[in-house]
Amino acid sequence: MRHRRSALAVALAALVVLAGCGSGGGAAAPSADATVDVRLVLEPTSLDITSVAGVALEQVLLDNVYQGLLTRTQDGQVKPLLAQAAPTVSADGLTYTFQLKPGVTFADGSPLTSADVVWSYQQVIAPESTNPDKKSFGSVAAVAGPDPQTVQITLKQRDSNFAWALTGRAGAVLKKGTDPSTLATTPNGSGPFVLKQWNRGSTITLARNDRYWGEKAKVASVVLHYIPDPNTANNAQLTGETDVETRPEPTLLSAFTGRDEFTVAEGITSDKFVLGFNNGRGPLADPKVRHAVRQAIDKDGLIKILGGTNKRIGSGVAPTDPWFTDLTSIDPYDPAAAKRLLAEAGHPNGFPLTLTVPNIYPESIGSYVASQLGQVGITVAVRPVEFATWLDKVFKQADYDMSIVDHAEPRDIANYANAAYYWRYNSPAVQDLIARAGTAASDGERDGLMKQAAQQISNDAASDWLFNVGERTVIRKGVTGFPTSSTTSRLDLSGLAATEPA
Repeated sequence: MRHRRSALAVALAALVVLAGCGSGGGAAAPSADATVDVRLVLEPTSLDITSVAGVALEQVLLDNVYQGLLTRTQDGQVKPLLAQAAPTVSADGLTYTFQLKPGVTFADGSPLTSADVVWSYQQVIAPESTNPDKKSFGSVAAVAGPDPQTVQITLKQRDSNFAWALTGRAGAVLKKGTDPSTLATTPNGSGPFVLKQWNRGSTITLARNDRYWGEKAKVASVVLHYIPDPNTANNAQLTGETDVETRPEPTLLSAFTGRDEFTVAEGITSDKFVLGFNNGRGPLADPKVRHAVRQAIDKDGLIKILGGTNKRIGSGVAPTDPWFTDLTSIDPYDPAAAKRLLAEAGHPNGFPLTLTVPNIYPESIGSYVASQLGQVGITVAVRPVEFATWLDKVFKQADYDMSIVDHAEPRDIANYANAAYYWRYNSPAVQDLIARAGTAASDGERDGLMKQAAQQISNDAASDWLFNVGERTVIRKGVTGFPTSSTTSRLDLSGLAATEPA
């Protein structure tokens, strides 16, 4: 909350508060002029939501700047946003009809109509589309606007995940005719905030959209501070540079214990820290080697080092997903078994691998993995890189052996059905199961098929899954409405409120 305060100012403010105790004054009311400063870790590389991958971009833009027909709640429920209500779906499951809410406008003041929705979704499904979520609209055959308030989407086949797909970036509605070259720096959405400023490498500032068609944001602005280093982030929170510290280092939380001016909130996440294997080359193309790697790593030991707030999962499915099953019994920690598998695979003396890790994550994770694998004969060279480099070399080119990255997106197991995805995992059985799940007639049938797919993926050791992140958030007194769980690939700031400091 502005104004920013030094550590001395914080102490003096505390003395003033103590001096005023017993004066009969009530708690300060929220201020519409407040600015809230939030610490995040990963900065987006661009603001073009139509072509740039990564949850960092969705955190900033989805629901805050751009909106879709539908959105997600923190507990994973789908609800209307630009649409007046849930869609009317035809008996064969192929036609979705939406009625738009009246009076919706873009930030520039122009009305949002069905023509904008139709144009936006046609860009997603176009052959030349580079939208990272294009695949989620793979079942869409046509989009039409019979009148300005009606949107009709026709599918090629039944898609049990289509409503969920509409809540993602593919479902974001842009103004018809938007020049793609402007999206990287000047987004124009229909949300409660607008982009005010981007200081690359430092901050992104969102300002209240005073033309917003719905309930206005409760704060004047939100400054997102990108501070990867946990010690620096802690200092920023303690000295008043930030009001909210997301993802604090668990071992540093004692600095906030027993202090009335801070709350440490607990939540859940859909995050999966994945030890990715390049299934398409080298020793890791052999399932025995992949199983050996999984068995060589003591996940509980890693979780303990990281503060004990994370959980083992054993698959690419987070506990927040409807098809979660505890698969931690597959490939339990067993270094002796790992050595036997390596010998069977023709590597009795081990071999070298490179582990590519974005430098936004604690160094201890990569070091721990390398140490564990070293104990079974696999020599690991840890290669820290900028996240932009990871996106280019690993995600786009699959030029790597192993990688560690946080897959924060919920319900993303379908990535394992994409043989071109950076894991280069190619399983016809999994592709069939996920395809059948997509056309299932009921959620129960879909979930059962997804559970089978998750089991097969884990049986094949397509990846290793180090842990599901346990969420902690440090919030300064006077700040309310900040999301404390990360289960939706976005950071909805529409309910954020704050008192202005004295």
